[in-house]
Amino acid sequence: MTGHVLIAGASGVIGQSAVAAFAAGGWRVTALSRRRPSVSAEFAHLSVDLTDRAASAAALNSLNPVTHVVYAALHEEKDLVKGWQSQTQQDTNLAMLRNTLAPLTARGDRPHVSAFQGTKAYGVHIRPFPVPAREFWPRHDHANFYWLHEDYLREAAARGNLSFTIWRPQVVFGSAIGVAMNLIPVLGVWAALCAARGDGLSFPGGPAYLLEAVDADLIARALVWAAGSDRARGEIFNITNGDVFVWQNVWPTIAAAVGLPVAPPRRVELAQALPAAAQDWQQTAQTLGLSEPNMAAMIGRSHHYADFTLATHATRDPAPALVSTIKLRQAGFNDCVDTEAMFARLIVDLQTQRLLPSPDDTARIFTLSKGAIA
Repeated sequence: MTGHVLIAGASGVIGQSAVAAFAAGGWRVTALSRRRPSVSAEFAHLSVDLTDRAASAAALNSLNPVTHVVYAALHEEKDLVKGWQSQTQQDTNLAMLRNTLAPLTARGDRPHVSAFQGTKAYGVHIRPFPVPAREFWPRHDHANFYWLHEDYLREAAARGNLSFTIWRPQVVFGSAIGVAMNLIPVLGVWAALCAARGDGLSFPGGPAYLLEAVDADLIARALVWAAGSDRARGEIFNITNGDVFVWQNVWPTIAAAVGLPVAPPRRVELAQALPAAAQDWQQTAQTLGLSEPNMAAMIGRSHHYADFTLATHATRDPAPALVSTIKLRQAGFNDCVDTEAMFARLIVDLQTQRLLPSPDDTARIFTLSKGAIA
């Protein structure tokens, strides 16, 4: 099955992978985002501010009929984690979804919409939840734009205006830079700064935390599957790579990928430390001829997300945050990814793009810095 898919939030970590996957499958792809996605594929691009209702309507009404929508657009507050409970954040995200879908359905398009929630649907940012979390549980009682999005989609579906699938991915990893929640650029920048100090790669987080990851490319393959599967209609699916991980246990794999030895752990609040080291990153990037010496353009707001996901502020071992993916497998999507291999592949991807130092570059900086310190 193919058609015309509109991908909102196309420059984000999920959006970029979705553009690549649908384009590779022969779909007509329109990417909707302020920045053009960094994807080697054939697609059209619309630069639109989805908070602007009139501008969104004008842009979307210029499109040929849309059969599918991947809605991966997201508004986050400056303080990422505190913003998750902000009414402004919730209202803005609802307006953006409405500004995307209302022009399409008003002119008669009846698209299938894939939208995203996450483990905040289970209250992971508020208190531990029983594991594994399951999609059929009652809503966790807290204000969240997830519920606003879901209610909007259900009401539109009841009127026959669209069909939908809602996705609840675990911690998402991909190749996009400058976004709100992607830790791969954060890990790479942190590694380069460690090397520039003559240090090995120290783990900056807190206690051990049992987690699940999901590769953005795996999500993209699931989106293509859902676009053509009746078993995905009207459903909510958890999605993960299929295994579990603990940061401390995968740290040697990450260190090997960046070209550093493992150093003793050193708890560091990256939300503060990385912006303070912006000039160090700029100097390192310029010396090595990297593509993006501006730290903010590299990491976006993901350094705030890093502190949350690495349990930096935890004073005791966090409870596991695990979800069941049985429902998705039983519906027919059985793909999986090895999480340690994912970390290595995604780091290499950014190295190949000259966004992160190669292992040889990092080893050289490390050696020279050690010599200077000695």
